[in-house]
Amino acid sequence: EEPCALISLLAAEGSTPREAGTRMAVSARESFGTIGGGNLEFQAMAQARRALTHAPGTWRIQDYPLGPLLGQCCGGRARVMVERLDMAQIPWLEALRAPPSGALRTELLPEGPRRAFVEAAPAPLSARGPLPKPGEILLEPLARPFACVTLFGAGHVGQALARLFEGLPFHLAWFDERPDSPPGVHIGDRSALCAQARAARGFTLILTHDHALDYELLRAALASPARFIGLIGSETKRIRFMRRLREEGFSENDLARVVCPIGLPGLKGKAPEVVAVSVAAQLLLADQQGDDGRS
Repeated sequence: EEPCALISLLAAEGSTPREAGTRMAVSARESFGTIGGGNLEFQAMAQARRALTHAPGTWRIQDYPLGPLLGQCCGGRARVMVERLDMAQIPWLEALRAPPSGALRTELLPEGPRRAFVEAAPAPLSARGPLPKPGEILLEPLARPFACVTLFGAGHVGQALARLFEGLPFHLAWFDERPDSPPGVHIGDRSALCAQARAARGFTLILTHDHALDYELLRAALASPARFIGLIGSETKRIRFMRRLREEGFSENDLARVVCPIGLPGLKGKAPEVVAVSVAAQLLLADQQGDDGRS
């Protein structure tokens, strides 16, 4: 396997390109992820590539005052750890995709960091003061788990959304009834899809190829704990669907969870990619306003 180094942003104070807990991996020829670009990332990547010549587990922590040291006008301060990655550490990295609650405990051993997830609620690490030494223990607060998004519809907009969600803090469950749907889609009949809609939480998006199926899924979603139910379509579609739902006895409190049309109101354009960007931005804004829907 190709040698790899890991860059971890342990602490960030003031204006910095990324938040604490951000990580990126670096090999001799490639990099994966980002700690925000700019001179901070350039210097950290250079240090990471030097670390590739050392034994697995080798680590170093360094502080970067972004203005005085790196000439970045944002003026913040970052504490960065660079380590020659030991492949035995891969399981904890994979677990960070859907982190448990609590904290990441890192014991800074001379032969390499030893990590474990623990139940704790530590304060953010400081980017100032003496650098941690071998034998010390770091407790990093974990980011909030990704919000759940249940997506119905694997057409052009659904596919564009799925591509966007790969790089966003969402845990996607994707459904359609059509057997020729793209890879990654869970295929089921209408009864199965409605059962998924009733069980969904967090964010539900309904954008299938069939208005009748959209309505069935919307009715089912209103029986779920989802706090946001997005329905693709025009204002006319919304009026018709809302009228039918009121006739069936749904309350105004129920219907207040329904967002139709979906997407940011001021962002125009009907191309699938434009709609997807608009919807993803809407969910990001909504996600900042509440903590439910976590996986």
